Amino acid sequence: MADNKSKGKLVDNQVFRFVLSAGAGFLVDVSAFYLFYHNLLTAHTYHIFGLTVRNYTVSLALSFFMGVVVNFLITRYMVFNESKSAPRKQFFRFVTVAVIGFFANLSVVKILIQACSFNPTVARISAALSLFFASFFIHKVFSFSLSLKRNHANSEHHKPGN
Repeated sequence: MADNKSKGKLVDNQVFRFVLSAGAGFLVDVSAFYLFYHNLLTAHTYHIFGLTVRNYTVSLALSFFMGVVVNFLITRYMVFNESKSAPRKQFFRFVTVAVIGFFANLSVVKILIQACSFNPTVARISAALSLFFASFFIHKVFSFSLSLKRNHANSEHHKPGN
């Protein structure tokens, strides 16, 4: 019985649910990156809007967007569902943070690939993990307009008698 109670507390914890949400988006992102980079975008460079971009950059842009959409939907409905902000506003803010995160990820990926000779997939995973922790707080406060003062667990389960 105690084991079920601790599992319930874990699932009620916002940080844990955010880890699951981000993990789902991350799995979509990394899987799509691998598929694009190794199977679909096989040329070394592509010419897009007059720019020459490397295949890992195009792969990252596509996979990152796919992961953001999955992450937003899960985060909105399962993590920060108490937010009273309009869904469009949440999505706009979430995407704004994600775009900034994209360029941060791209910078880390480029450094790891070009300066440290990392495998591109390993570089992608390393970049995402290095930027994960800040995203919880940024999304909570900015994307979903929630206070950091709130307990990270669902407040329903912390009322006296529950």
